[in-house]
Amino acid sequence: MEIDAAASGAMLKRERVRDAILELVEARRPGDAIPSERVLCAELGVSRPTLRAAVDELVVAGLLVREHGRGMFVAQEKITQELVSDRNAFSLPQAGGVWTSRLLEFRTLPAGARVGRKLHVSPAAEIRYVARLRLVDGSPMAIEHLHVPADLVPDLTSEELEQGDLYEHLRDRHGVHVSEGVQSIEPTVVTRAEADLLDVPELSPALLFERLTTDTAHRPVEYVHSLYRGDRYRIVSRLALGPGTPTPPPTTGHHPGIPPGDFTGGDPVPFSTRGVVQLGL
Repeated sequence: MEIDAAASGAMLKRERVRDAILELVEARRPGDAIPSERVLCAELGVSRPTLRAAVDELVVAGLLVREHGRGMFVAQEKITQELVSDRNAFSLPQAGGVWTSRLLEFRTLPAGARVGRKLHVSPAAEIRYVARLRLVDGSPMAIEHLHVPADLVPDLTSEELEQGDLYEHLRDRHGVHVSEGVQSIEPTVVTRAEADLLDVPELSPALLFERLTTDTAHRPVEYVHSLYRGDRYRIVSRLALGPGTPTPPPTTGHHPGIPPGDFTGGDPVPFSTRGVVQLGL
């Protein structure tokens, strides 16, 4: 599969605009207004269609709200429910198929305010920014945007990013031992540029992954957000609902996927999760 340079460039420009608007969102409270499209286009030096595509994505993701005649506003905070209560029971096997990577962009740049906060570094600190297309058995599956502090991987190469397991390269070649990742998953749709790279129709459903990875010293070593095709990738969780050590029942909330009252013992719910690639499509 050949990468369309125009599609890749449009996707990366929209990505930079998206990050700039996210910084505005994170600096405000729910209900606060953000600058108009005209002002943002002038400040970011982009066209109205490029800006609108990034804004549309954030509206779909539930981070921005458009109000006709009034402008754009920061959306109300989302309700988050943690899926695991027993950390030691969590595992993440690899998804099926042969996974390969193709670089879209690889460069060193300042972290900026938003990524700097994620990685606990100065906005002026250098990071390695990587955009890559992930393929399964030769078919496009996901677009990944990785951010790693440059001082941790001064000799990171494009070959490492395209071949083998990145975490193994970080451990064996750069002395970075990853330990834990906190990851969120949300539904979204793909833009035109993303659709061209993933070989799906525009506005196709997708899964948006965001992960912050720390090492054995609890330092943030990687911030990544990825867009996975919704038609070919799904997450399967295995829940162990057997008796456990009795604990007081929770006062609020319930286990995901289990109606309130169906499992009232208050026991932890160990689980494992794995990615499944839909075949034959």
